[in-house]
Amino acid sequence: MNAREYLDILHVAEKLKDTTRHCTTTNRRTESVAEHSWRISLMAFLLRHEFPDLNIDKVVDMCLIHDLGECFTGDIPTFIKTDDDREVEDSLLNKWVKSLPEELSKDMADLYKEMEAQETKEAKLYKALDKLEALIQHNESPIDTWSDNEYELNKTYAFDTVAFSDWLVALRKEILDDTLRKIDSEKEDIAG
Repeated sequence: MNAREYLDILHVAEKLKDTTRHCTTTNRRTESVAEHSWRISLMAFLLRHEFPDLNIDKVVDMCLIHDLGECFTGDIPTFIKTDDDREVEDSLLNKWVKSLPEELSKDMADLYKEMEAQETKEAKLYKALDKLEALIQHNESPIDTWSDNEYELNKTYAFDTVAFSDWLVALRKEILDDTLRKIDSEKEDIAG
């Protein structure tokens, strides 16, 4: 890949800095897709010793690229994203990946194929972290920024995705405890 190709790739990826997600940060600022991708990448890195049998570098790679399709479509929350939305995003992403320098295009296409198949432990870990990070972020954001459906979603979301790992099941339970405490504190504030 030459320097111009490299810069062109970075210019496309930069769009994720301005692509907002549906949740906010602790200080009520709308989160970007890039921030979400950064944090799940960090989450993967921090689990290197918890999952010594996995290729964590590959998981980090998956986390870094997992939402690049949103450069072309924006973020659509999972609870309203349709199959048509996914098809459009996948089509635009695949077209872009095919336009990349050959070696990079193959590397990315292979990662996306593995991520989609959800057969390897690496792919399963990436997917679990993607979902768990959203729950963690909601627990960190002010509860008045939650949509009505998120009260129930934060209690039930991603348990199936973490089932392959006892460690992740324990993490999901801790996240649920945080959710329940947050909801209870809101009830106390209203009653108080």
